[in-house]
Amino acid sequence: MPESLPILPPVLDYAGFSVFALTGALAAARLKQDIITFWFFAVVTGIGGGTLRDLLIDAPVFWIGDPAYLGLGALASIIVWFAGERVGRLAALTWLDAVGLAAYAVIGAGKALALGVNPWVAVAMGVLTASFGGVIRDVLAGQPSILLKREISISAALLAAAIYVSLTLLQVPPLWAGVIGAVTGFGLRAGAIHYGWSLPAFGEKRDARET
Repeated sequence: MPESLPILPPVLDYAGFSVFALTGALAAARLKQDIITFWFFAVVTGIGGGTLRDLLIDAPVFWIGDPAYLGLGALASIIVWFAGERVGRLAALTWLDAVGLAAYAVIGAGKALALGVNPWVAVAMGVLTASFGGVIRDVLAGQPSILLKREISISAALLAAAIYVSLTLLQVPPLWAGVIGAVTGFGLRAGAIHYGWSLPAFGEKRDARET
């Protein structure tokens, strides 16, 4: 394994997966699905981004050799099955999702960069790792994709991954580059959650003038 590759401690990696898995199971709950569909949504949401990244950069798919991810998906499904509405109302889940988004953006970019991927593409891999599972979840649930929402989310992943890659190219130690990138990305996402930040939409100023 390349020394420059930042790796989440297993406990934190599993925790991040579990947060995304809970959001997948909640999507199935809102559709009044059965427990097997809960599990499918949970697992797909948790592994979707990392799987696409590994396939694109020709790396071993991270969860193939570790069935714990499937078990954690089942556990998330059971939790939502018995406490769905209460879990869905937890504000902490939104904040944990923001932490996972920023951390996985850094991890995805770092894995790609360490395997020799072009830095620009490595940033894209970080964004995919952090967001693609949620995109799959929304498509399966028939909900507007995160890509179509004005709320800053993918931009936060992009910022985290770009800062990590930039600092790494400037010879900043990977650990510090990762921490700075993740904290900055989380800060942007936190501002979007707390203050409702969003990027300008196409035609927004023109529409305002016309009214």
